[in-house]
Amino acid sequence: MRCFVLLLAVLAISQSHALTRIPLHKGKSLRNTLKEHGLLEDFLRTHQSEFTEKGFGTGIVASEPLTNYLDSEYFGTIYIGTPPQEFTVVFDTGSSELWVPSVYCNSRVCQKHHRFDPSKSFTFQNLSKPLFVQYGTGRVQGFLGYDTVTVSDITVTHQTVGLSTQEPGDIFVFSPFDGILGLSYPSLASKYSVPIFDNMMNRHLVAEDLFSVYMNRNDQGSMLTLGAIDQSYFVGSLHWVPVTVQGYWQFTVDRITINDEVVACQGGCPAFLDTGTALLAGPGGDILNIQQAIGAVQGHYGLFKVNCWSLGMMPTIVFEIHGRKFPLPPSAYINQEPGSCTSGFKFGSQMWILGDVFIREFYSVFDRANNRIGTLLILHASLNVISSEKVPVIPKPQE
Repeated sequence: MRCFVLLLAVLAISQSHALTRIPLHKGKSLRNTLKEHGLLEDFLRTHQSEFTEKGFGTGIVASEPLTNYLDSEYFGTIYIGTPPQEFTVVFDTGSSELWVPSVYCNSRVCQKHHRFDPSKSFTFQNLSKPLFVQYGTGRVQGFLGYDTVTVSDITVTHQTVGLSTQEPGDIFVFSPFDGILGLSYPSLASKYSVPIFDNMMNRHLVAEDLFSVYMNRNDQGSMLTLGAIDQSYFVGSLHWVPVTVQGYWQFTVDRITINDEVVACQGGCPAFLDTGTALLAGPGGDILNIQQAIGAVQGHYGLFKVNCWSLGMMPTIVFEIHGRKFPLPPSAYINQEPGSCTSGFKFGSQMWILGDVFIREFYSVFDRANNRIGTLLILHASLNVISSEKVPVIPKPQE
């Protein structure tokens, strides 16, 4: 009887971990907001020398291009402190820091967002170490502290949190998010920071050392799941891709083809999945080949425009990754807005960055235990996929 009770307790704990979901809300991108306010050209002119290239943390400085968040559309809610203070963040697999504005930042940027007040949290401890996140032409500055952070039903005590006292320019004034929660490897963080998912793993707060992301095109319904894979989105089998460098979630793309002809990534190239970047970024020559193949021409604001009437004649672009083909139809890589259509590909990175354009088509599993990525074709694309041995799976809801 005692063993039976113990088994039930273990199963209950495992199930509670497996059901950790964080809804992601799709909002208006910062690019569109700046455009509406007539500020986009000034921003792009100011940041024209800043590439999409991301950099590793060096000492106390974590490096992150500001333009990566220009098109971010997916945000979630976390709570910091005791009692909890609420923040909207980008869950970013392309960085590793957790930071939010503090009440000690009095600029217009910070005043437009939620600001953390350490004096109102009795669990806050000042780490007495500086926060520097480099953004190409500016940096977020502040200080680091420890506090309790709650993400869905997971509470992480003594978590490193960056609190900004200065943010670069006015760019973040119109941003729909307060801060960033990084989900990449520790090597991208400053030397005083421990990424929050690392603490979740080390303290056994998740059933398995992985998380998974589902994004859709609607305002609601996107989801980040911690410690499990959510079977309700898929059928089929998971395709595992090994992580090649433990910094970003980096892997190798074999080639990129159109009608079986290689148009980019000849001979293989490095890439990584980035939930903090909306578009698909790559080397200039590769991107230009693709833009020409789909009939895109240079437009305003650094984007390439296409004729909305020609979508039905555009080709499917295929990413071949670790022996499997991942097709992107025009409906995936063309952004359709009233009166205009733009390409989801952009210049600016020596390494391919596969952002939300890719992730919306392919459910993505980030497996830290085995240093691999699972890529799965989403049901809404009329394709299949999912599941894996030794990975807890959330059962499909009852009809």
